[in-house]
Parts: sequence; C-alpha cells; structure tokens
Amino acid sequence: MTTKAPGAPRRSDATKAAILEAARERFAADGYERATIRAIARDANIDPSMVMRYYGNKEGLFAAASVIDLRVPELGALPGKHIGAVLVAHFLDRWEQDDVLTGLLRVGVTNDAGAERMRAVFAEQLGPIAAGVCPVPAEAPRRAALVASQILGMALARYVLRVAPAVSMPRDEVIAWLAPTVQRYLTAEQP
Repeated sequence: MTTKAPGAPRRSDATKAAILEAARERFAADGYERATIRAIARDANIDPSMVMRYYGNKEGLFAAASVIDLRVPELGALPGKHIGAVLVAHFLDRWEQDDVLTGLLRVGVTNDAGAERMRAVFAEQLGPIAAGVCPVPAEAPRRAALVASQILGMALARYVLRVAPAVSMPRDEVIAWLAPTVQRYLTAEQP
C-alpha cells in the first residue's frame, strides 16, 4: 500500500486544476457561448464526464474558472495624489499579463453570467479600495463603479475591440490621461 506524502496534491486536485486551466483558456479564446464542455475536456486530456462530475454544468465551470484576484495594490502608504496613477498602471499590467481577465471581459459583454461575474469581481475587490480613500465612505460603491467605468472602458477599447488609437497609445500616455479621472473619482469631494 502506497501513501502520499503529506501535502502532496491528490489526483482529483490535479484533475480539477487541469480542467480550470483548460476552461480559462477556452473561455478566453472562444467566449462563453462557443466554449464547450467537450472542447475543454479535450484540452485538459480528460473525459467530459469528469468536467460534469466536478463542476455540474457549463455555468458552474465558468463560475469556478472566472475566480479572479485583481491583486489590487495596498494604497494606504501612498501619498493620496498618486492613487489614480498607481491603479491605472496596475490595471494595465493586469490586462497585459492575464488573458483570463481579457476573456472574462469579452464574455461579460455577451453573456449575463459573465457580466455578473465581472460586476462581482470589481465590486468585491475595488469597492474596499474606494471605501478606504474616498472622503465619504458611504459613496464608495458609486465611486468604485465610476473607476470601473474608466478601467473597463479602456480595457474594452484597448484589449478586446482593439480600437487603433487606444492600442497604439503608449502606456505612459494612457496613465497620464486616465489617472487624473480615476483620482478624482476616488478622492474628490462630491460635485
């Protein structure tokens, strides 16, 4: 009888991880509607029944595959006037390094489950940032939504729709344009 070393991943954990990786890549490449359980299973080198066993259906798989940590930086130690620039730079880095995030945005535009997931990611992770820096914490959800409109708008134009001027604009220029607006949304007094 063989025993696993403590902390060694179980085979089911490896299977789940392979499924999630394949699902993220497939949803990012094909979008929600065109991605199929069969294609995801093929990409993960497993039988489609295993996908169903672990995730139930395509919606359950999408929910699990779209768990995203935006890794928003801690802003507490920053001088208040730099918050907008730091956030815009951070999100440009995230979009450029994470095809899953771009895929989720693409799915969010065309699918209710994707839109709900994107709303939840931004509300859960950007909301506390807004609450920590805005002058009236009760306004944090509204301010977080305004920040998301700028961040998601640029991401849609630059990484999904690939609008030529947005794509060709140098990173420093994007930051220079968006940072003051994001800064104002988070820290200015209410108009």
